[in-house]
Amino acid sequence: MKNHLTQFVNCEVLRDHKIIKEDLWIVEGGQGYDFSFPENTEEGVNVVSKSLLRQGVTSYCPTLVTSPKEIYHKVLPKIKKRRGDKNGATILGVHGISTLEEIYGSLDNVKIITLAPEFENSTEVIKALVERKIVVSLGHSTADLAVGEEAVKDGASLITHLFNAMLPFHHRDPGLVGLLASTYVSNLKRIYFGIISDGIHTHPAALRIAYRIHPKGLILVTDAISATGLEEGQHKIGQMAVEIIDSKAYVAGTNTLCGSTTSMIECVKLFISATGCPPEYALEAASLHPAKALGIENEKGTLHFGADADFVFLTSSFDVASTWIAGDCVYECRA
Repeated sequence: MKNHLTQFVNCEVLRDHKIIKEDLWIVEGGQGYDFSFPENTEEGVNVVSKSLLRQGVTSYCPTLVTSPKEIYHKVLPKIKKRRGDKNGATILGVHGISTLEEIYGSLDNVKIITLAPEFENSTEVIKALVERKIVVSLGHSTADLAVGEEAVKDGASLITHLFNAMLPFHHRDPGLVGLLASTYVSNLKRIYFGIISDGIHTHPAALRIAYRIHPKGLILVTDAISATGLEEGQHKIGQMAVEIIDSKAYVAGTNTLCGSTTSMIECVKLFISATGCPPEYALEAASLHPAKALGIENEKGTLHFGADADFVFLTSSFDVASTWIAGDCVYECRA
C-alpha cells in the first residue's frame, strides 16, 4: 500500500459512536496451541495470530495462564510485540498472571497483568507495574470492595472477566463488581472491565446489568483458550487438563468452566441480542474500549484520520467479510 491512496465507496462506517454512510480512505497504509508451552511458543503464536484474522481481529494480547516460574522465563522472550500483516494479527504485548519480576524475568513484552489485590505487597507491585506503563487488571480474586478501591487508587484500571473468578455480588459488600458503581473510583478515573459474552459464562441479565451500570467501561472479551477451534474431548491449557463438551470448556472431570471457545464476532452478536444495545456500541466495546483501556486509542480502535488502518468489513448479519491491517487485506472470506 506504500504511496497509494485507496478509497472504499458506499460504506457504512463506525465513527464517533455512530454508523454513518461515507467513503473510507486509506493512506499508505486458540487452534490447539497454548502460549505457556515453551517447546512450541513461536509456532503457536504464529498459528493463533493468523487464525484470528478470519475472526476480524487485527490486534491482541496473548495471554499466559499461571505457570511455574521457569515457564515464564522461557516463554515471555519468545512472544515479542510485532506489527500485523497477512501472516497474523498485531501483537500488542502479553497478558500475564503473576506479578513478581523474579517470577517473570523480563517484563519488556508484557502489556497487561492480572493480579488479586488482597495479597500482601499488592500496593507496591501495582505502583511499580503502572510506572512501567503496564496495565494492572484485578481478577481471580476474593477481594472486597474496599480492597478493590485501594487497588484502583494505586493505579489498577481494569477488571478481568467481570463476575467470573471473583466474589459474587452481595448487597452488603459487592466486591470487585461494586467498582462499576463506586463513587470513590469515579472520582479518580474510569475503570474498565472485561466481560465474557459467550452465552455460557455470563447470564444475559448480568450482561444487561453491567451494560446499564457502566457502559463506557465495558470491554467484550472471549476468554478463548487453546482448545478453541478443536474437536470435543480433552486438551491442555497451561498445566491443566480441560475438556470440551457441547462447545463448553471445563476443567477435566469437573463442572467448572475453564475459558471459552467462542470467537469475538460471536460475542458481539450475543451481546447485541442479550442487551438490545445499538450495534455500534457492541462494535466499539470490542475495539475502541479495549484500545482506551490500553491507552492506544489514537492508533487502534478508531477510523479517525491518522489512526492505524486496521479495520474489518462485516456483512449485514455481522459475519466477517475481510480483515485489514495497515491498509492491506490480510484475510478475505471466500464463502
